[in-house]
Amino acid sequence: GVINVQLKKGMGGRAQATFGKYITKMEDVGQVGTVSLTTGLSDNPTISYTGEDRKRNDGDTYTFASNFGLPLGESGYVNLTAEYKDRSPTNRSGPDIRRNYFAAGDPREANFNRYAHRYGDGVSKDLNFFVNAGYEFSDTAEFYTFGSYGVRDGNGAGFYRRSSDVRNRDWAASTTTFVPIYADGFLPLIASNIVDISAAAGLRGATGGWDYDLSAVYGSNRLDYTIENTVNTSLGGVASARRFDSGGLRSGQTSINLDIRRDLDIGIGKSVSFAFGGEYRNENYKIVAGELQSYVNGPFSAAPFNAAGGAQVFPGFRPANETDVSRNSFAGYAELDADLTDQLTVQLAGRYEHFSDFGDTINGKAAARFEVIDGVALRGSVSTGFRAPSLAQQSFAATSTNNVGGVLIEIGTFPVSSPVAIALGAQPLKPEKSINLGAGVTLTPFSGLSITADYYNIKINDRITLTENLQGTDVLALLTTAGVTGVSSARFFINGIDTKTSGLDIVASYRVPEFGLGQFRVSVGYNLNDTKISDRRVFSGFTAQRLFARQESFRLTEGQPKNKLNVGLDWDYNNFGLTLRTNRYGEVFLPSGFSTVTGTNPTSDITKAPGTLPGDIFLSPKWVTDLEFRFKPVESVSIAFGANNLLDTYPDRLPFGTVDGVNYGFNNSFLPYSSQSPFGFSGRFLYGRVSIDF
Repeated sequence: GVINVQLKKGMGGRAQATFGKYITKMEDVGQVGTVSLTTGLSDNPTISYTGEDRKRNDGDTYTFASNFGLPLGESGYVNLTAEYKDRSPTNRSGPDIRRNYFAAGDPREANFNRYAHRYGDGVSKDLNFFVNAGYEFSDTAEFYTFGSYGVRDGNGAGFYRRSSDVRNRDWAASTTTFVPIYADGFLPLIASNIVDISAAAGLRGATGGWDYDLSAVYGSNRLDYTIENTVNTSLGGVASARRFDSGGLRSGQTSINLDIRRDLDIGIGKSVSFAFGGEYRNENYKIVAGELQSYVNGPFSAAPFNAAGGAQVFPGFRPANETDVSRNSFAGYAELDADLTDQLTVQLAGRYEHFSDFGDTINGKAAARFEVIDGVALRGSVSTGFRAPSLAQQSFAATSTNNVGGVLIEIGTFPVSSPVAIALGAQPLKPEKSINLGAGVTLTPFSGLSITADYYNIKINDRITLTENLQGTDVLALLTTAGVTGVSSARFFINGIDTKTSGLDIVASYRVPEFGLGQFRVSVGYNLNDTKISDRRVFSGFTAQRLFARQESFRLTEGQPKNKLNVGLDWDYNNFGLTLRTNRYGEVFLPSGFSTVTGTNPTSDITKAPGTLPGDIFLSPKWVTDLEFRFKPVESVSIAFGANNLLDTYPDRLPFGTVDGVNYGFNNSFLPYSSQSPFGFSGRFLYGRVSIDF
């Protein structure tokens, strides 16, 4: 696709304020039944509960924005934009029907907040600035610059730790009696601070019949994690902090581009244009370690306590995880466009690129468009593509420690160059390469109606995936042979699979002739999409299904709708306007997390088709409708009211407990909707907006 971004240059300005919130009635968040809370500490804990709808009024969102432009001398401009956004959290959790307190018959159980989880959007406070400026030195030379600065403070909730959870046990207080660190349990929060900076400057114009554009662009991202309302259980309740600096990630990129173009008169066709250019790019990626308590294995991580080390919910990055890597690349391209006749246009393009970390790549494209008759045109293209492995995919590392049999064991994600990954057969990542085919037709049968239909076929070789957590006796044997000890489970990125994606896009729009009730515009879009895994890699004796098992495989191929339909209506009449949009999302498949025999991840069942294993779930197709009404009481003021998800549609409720012989556990009781829902699970959002032009 193409995004045609046009930066504002105009004078004058606009101020805008928006307020919205979710006013929604959740679908059934519980199943009728009875569970026992009186004995044991199992997750099959006796309280009676019924399905219920719960109203939620949350997610208050305030947005204030302003834009204004000013002249810069006689031939320049500067345009400034600022926006502040404050979003409160949402909670779509269902009741946690598990027993919370350690002692059976604890009277606090009757009044415990069963909705202590927070499942939904996190807190977010955003402040963004953008500037766009330029100055024309002459008719043939213009200097331009634009840039942005953004900061976001937010937090998201982790998994609620019950009072009786071993991760909440204070071993320092007593090694024989269960003493909780947080009396009623705790909800750990992952707070983040994100800073984004970008800046660009360039010179463009024309000389000697050539158009040119020389530019330099810099961008950086800084992400720091602070873990709040939590504890490092392995240190004990008194010694451990409750708030931790867990480190962070850094990334940056600088690029310099030169693009040159001119029209050629070479006696071929009606018009020919030739373009060429080059690019230099430098990239950097860092992992910064957190404070000691965020990752350390304290004294109670040893046997017989076996407490997990590091900050609960997000152990900090360790010094061993720290990395600071860079790479650069050089690229050049050439492109030829020719209108050979009034009906036929062709395009040829090629690009060469050299990366400092994995070498050279050459790619090309050929495309053509032929207008058969007025209003009917055929088009097609063939191209090759590539995607270099990101520095994060090559270098990301995160580890946590579990105590197994009194031995501290490292479990985590390792870079492909680490001794752990190499011992298990990891190889340097290669770029993903693709072959792309496309063909389509455009129709304009009469004034106001436009129809396009396009078929695409994309084959990606050496697609980069993350392996499953590899563990077992054979894994330990490979690691021991390589001299690696203290690691029981590892995963890393590999060029694991080949995929093929084919699809059809149909888009139609119609501008209805005016008939006294204003201007109507109708649009319809339909997408049909199918992705298949055509090949899988095998190495170090691991089977292909063990490297990329059933759940992740179907998450890629079936975890999004194979079809989507959207219909839109826009209406404008004098100072009034209305926009109505509705989207139908197709079926989504959630593969079983249970084996027919062991109740574990069914790696041996990878060939089983969707719906053939107990526990397979299908999310049914859903319609989601948005509506906005606008009017102008005076020329400079616009007022709008609207609703996203007007009809308050939710994805299908997930089953929990034992249903039809399948034990889904009780997590789904308080996490009632799948995060794979293509339209989320927040419900109806109502908003109002006021804009003033000046």
